[in-house]
Amino acid sequence: MQFVTDIIVGALIAYISFTNTLASWIEPLFLAKSTGTEQSISPETGQGTIISLPSLFDAASIPDILRRSTAFQQAAVSDALTASTYTDEPLEALVNIYCTFVTSEYIRTTTGTGFFVHSDGVILTNAHVAQFLLLGETDLLGKAECQIRKGNPAHTAYVAKLLYIPPAWVQENASAIDSTAPTGTGERDYALLYITESMTDEPLPARFPALAISTELLPLSTRGNEIVAAGYPATALIENGASADLIPRKATSTVSELYTFGSNYADVFSIRGSSIGAEGSSGGPIVDAEGKVIGMIATRGDDAEDGPGSLRAITASHISRTIEEETGFSLGNNISGELNVKAAVFRETMTPFLLTLLSTELSN
Repeated sequence: MQFVTDIIVGALIAYISFTNTLASWIEPLFLAKSTGTEQSISPETGQGTIISLPSLFDAASIPDILRRSTAFQQAAVSDALTASTYTDEPLEALVNIYCTFVTSEYIRTTTGTGFFVHSDGVILTNAHVAQFLLLGETDLLGKAECQIRKGNPAHTAYVAKLLYIPPAWVQENASAIDSTAPTGTGERDYALLYITESMTDEPLPARFPALAISTELLPLSTRGNEIVAAGYPATALIENGASADLIPRKATSTVSELYTFGSNYADVFSIRGSSIGAEGSSGGPIVDAEGKVIGMIATRGDDAEDGPGSLRAITASHISRTIEEETGFSLGNNISGELNVKAAVFRETMTPFLLTLLSTELSN
């Protein structure tokens, strides 16, 4: 029995070491494909250039299922402006998202980072982390389970449900579900979760420590600005085994470059290498000098250009703009109000959409 256990643990560690490498570009079960071409373009305001990354989405390819859903529209607008309270300490708002995906053939596990963006318990993370909660809505491919962990070291704390994941991201990445070497750029790679119950004897807090989000467009002058990045790097887990502690960390770095997916605005920015630039930090916040979130870690950066541990983050303005494009409502609307109602309607709307996509892919 111990021999079998060792094999399973070894397989899990090997899988973590593969899938949680922020990668050249990302690591999930589904992931977007990148053409890898770049060019310089002039932004609408300011001076200089923003490097252009290939966009996988255009107006015609974005599903309108949420805009057409009367139930979703009604849920999104109800009590949408619930007030939140904030902290300016990133580590207070940080969580570790630990998921397993079990099929008849294998066990996969992933560890990522997220952070509270509303004191009612809403978490922002990457879609390539939250996809396991989406897969948990169906047993078509296997059984997925996730737990939210917190603290130093990370320990089991909460149960969370999926509140939102961009349908366009799901649609684009469903075809890569069987890929052994997926790649992507981070475009629309975000999701919202919300806490539903405690996994310990402690009751849920009345208010969760959340970070404020700045959805303002980043100016070209952001280059060179000092920022703070935070996350749960999984280096110890990979090097020492599944029993190793995950420790939350934060580090100071600077913004080195801005990128656009053709919007002429900064959709992505790179930061210079730090201790946060390691496996497991996907979904961590990038905070400016005012303590506000200006981006979220999505992919590995260019270590040759920016040093070991470099990262790229999608901007908060990219998240804000695209979530409104897909839902018809602002980011503020989507993270507040009657969360259980919104999540239930989103689940009822998205599960058939997901099943259709997966069934089509599996039949090809």
